[in-house]
Amino acid sequence: MKKLLLALSLAPILIWSCNHETKSTAAADTSSISGTVDTTKTDHNATADPHNAQNSLDWNGTYKGVTPCADCEGIETEVTLNPDLSFLIKTKYKGKSDKVYEEKGKFKWDATGSKVTLETVDHHRLFFVGENTLTQLDMDGNKVTGALADSYVLKK
Repeated sequence: MKKLLLALSLAPILIWSCNHETKSTAAADTSSISGTVDTTKTDHNATADPHNAQNSLDWNGTYKGVTPCADCEGIETEVTLNPDLSFLIKTKYKGKSDKVYEEKGKFKWDATGSKVTLETVDHHRLFFVGENTLTQLDMDGNKVTGALADSYVLKK
C-alpha cells in the first residue's frame, strides 16, 4: 500500500518534467524553423557570461615586460595587438646582443574570448588577455606557475 501511495504522489512530478522538456525542445525547434532566435535559455545549468576580454576590455595596444631566458639575463618583450587582429612582437635578449627581433602576423581569439594565439611562420604563442595585461601561456594554453609566474605578465 505504501508503495502505491508513493508511486501516485510522484506521478505528477514525472509527468510535469517530461512535459516541460518537450516544450523546451519544441520551442527551440520552432525558433530555428521560423528564422528567429530564441533568447531564452532552456538549459538551466548553463550560465555563460557574455562579458569577456574580447568584447569588454580595451585590449588593443602595446604590452611590455621582461620574460625569463634560459641562457641570458631576460628577454625584453614588446607585443602590440591591433584592432585589425594583426600583431607585432619585438624581442631583445638582454646580455647577449642589442639586436631586436621582430615578428608580425595575425592573431585569433579562442572561443571564450579570453585568450589569443599569435601565429607566425615559425611560431605560435598563446596569451591570456587581462585588464591592461597580457600573460604569456605555456604550449597547452595554461598560465605558468611557480616562482617566475609574474615574469610572464606583460603590462600595457
